Amino acid sequence: MLVKDKLVLCISLPIDCRTFIIVKTFFMSKLFFLLAGLLFIGCTKEINCHDNNKTVEEQATAKAGTPKLSSYTNFTIRQGQHYCDQNSLKSVRTSEMKFMVKFDNSAIYQAVLAENQYDINKLWGFSEGVNNQYNSARIGWSWNNNALRLYGYVYAKGVRHYQEITPVAIGSDITCSIKLSGDTYLFTVNGVSISLPRGLSTTQASGYQQYPYFGGDETAPHLITIMIRSL
Repeated sequence: MLVKDKLVLCISLPIDCRTFIIVKTFFMSKLFFLLAGLLFIGCTKEINCHDNNKTVEEQATAKAGTPKLSSYTNFTIRQGQHYCDQNSLKSVRTSEMKFMVKFDNSAIYQAVLAENQYDINKLWGFSEGVNNQYNSARIGWSWNNNALRLYGYVYAKGVRHYQEITPVAIGSDITCSIKLSGDTYLFTVNGVSISLPRGLSTTQASGYQQYPYFGGDETAPHLITIMIRSL
């Protein structure tokens, strides 16, 4: 019985070995294809990651190169008023104030007294210090001689100076800036520039935001809407 057991054992052993080899080969081939698949997926994923990184980088560069503009804010001056509704106290520290403005047909008006038609209404700018009638720089506007006109308008040590910059079109996007240049303000509207004296010579202005204001002597003859966007 022992011999038969040994014989059976000897005979069955090669079968087990063949089975083991077959099973091992099967699993090894499966493992090979699995590893190959993972390697392919890994390569594909790496390529995609590089593409994604490139896209993100290009988008970031584009965003950095062309910052998104804020939307226009409507500033309204009600009939019979000088000040606009939106005039909260806001400190300003800058070497150049840049903005865009758009007027609608409410910028067309007729003054009660003919001589007041040439008064300069205030659009946007800043004071240097707390008193805007001592040191300040603003762009002004007026409707006269059938045209909407923008002006440089400043106080330099209490002395007022102003000068027309250029006529502009109602309904158009108008680009404006007020820039410090030593003891001079440089005003630019749609590429047209003028200079006016400044009471200080610091590299930065430190004061307060100046908002739309109608007048002059007269108040707004009707509701006036001005759209402004900071740049």
